[in-house]
Amino acid sequence: MIRFGIVLVVAIGLLGAQETREDPDYRQGRRALDNAQWDQAIAAFDAAVARKGAAADAALYWKAYAEGRAGRRDRALATLDALRQAYSSSRWVNDAKALELEIRGQAGAPVSPASESDEELKLMAINSLMQADPKQALPILQKLLLSNNSPRVKERALFVLSQSGSPEARKALSDIAKGAANPELQVKAVRLLGMTGTEDSRTLLASIYSSSPDKNIKRAVLQAFMLSGSRTFLLNAAKSEKDPELRHDAIRQLALAGGQDELWQLYQSEGSSESKEEILKSMFLAGNSSKLVDIARGDKDPHLRLAAIQSLGLMGDHGRSDVLASIYRSDQDRGVREGVLQALFLQQNAKALIELARGESNPERKKEIVNKLSLIHSKEATDYMLEILK
Repeated sequence: MIRFGIVLVVAIGLLGAQETREDPDYRQGRRALDNAQWDQAIAAFDAAVARKGAAADAALYWKAYAEGRAGRRDRALATLDALRQAYSSSRWVNDAKALELEIRGQAGAPVSPASESDEELKLMAINSLMQADPKQALPILQKLLLSNNSPRVKERALFVLSQSGSPEARKALSDIAKGAANPELQVKAVRLLGMTGTEDSRTLLASIYSSSPDKNIKRAVLQAFMLSGSRTFLLNAAKSEKDPELRHDAIRQLALAGGQDELWQLYQSEGSSESKEEILKSMFLAGNSSKLVDIARGDKDPHLRLAAIQSLGLMGDHGRSDVLASIYRSDQDRGVREGVLQALFLQQNAKALIELARGESNPERKKEIVNKLSLIHSKEATDYMLEILK
């Protein structure tokens, strides 16, 4: 049971870490829900609704949920009505109907935060039951997922479901990944499928990617393929995806999956300078200094050479300062030379900058190098400043 708890926390943390594009007020509201801070949640979701972004319909649903938990039954029902009127085609409408039935059945008294703990204990019991008798546990889990529980409880219930190897549990998880629940649960089911790493899961994920019109779901599929280490799909998506944002996402996920060879292949076949720069950024994520060196030295486009140099500067000690110094001495493009100085400064490489300063015959360029050195606090830089003053 302890081992389950540790894995559960890690997995839920990973799922939450991926949601970088959510509205900040919406994220704040979700955190407040998890802590049973109803007033803070309502205020945060109000701000997200006012922004009218992609999460506005979900924010209305969770605002009503928080109002119901705070005992403000009439306000909760009004919020649900606003959701139906403003977003009649939203996939949150079905959840809203279930929440409305629950609220109308209540007397309007606040729900004790202690009930959240009871739900978590129930989840632990279900996990134990899932190991012993999956057929009996599965309907209970599905009921938890479809009922009006907190986001955290639903996410954990989904994780428990994903840990079962039974055909019934796999089908239930697949159905949610294909859209049988609200969009947030669908995204999390997609990522959990990626964590299983099976061929069946990858086939299903590819099908979801090709059929879904929802960009957030497509992003989740790309992340799932990164989690499963499926570089072939990510490379194909990076080559064929028409949406620029999704294409850039595929490139980044390919880097995070360790696809260094695939990134180089993609770079060589790419014709757009903008796309090549995006690939360069991903090479930095993958720690691919050797290919960045090749581009910094030999690419015909000065802009791309500069982008590669900047990436090398961000790689610290792995950024090949010897190569950067060589490029400074040989490249005639002023912007590239300035980029080299900035890269060496980012590395805080006083030694390389001092060598360039000593070899620089142009007074203005030498001033640029010394200016960089004056901002580096190291013994080597200080000694060189004293040398100049003598």
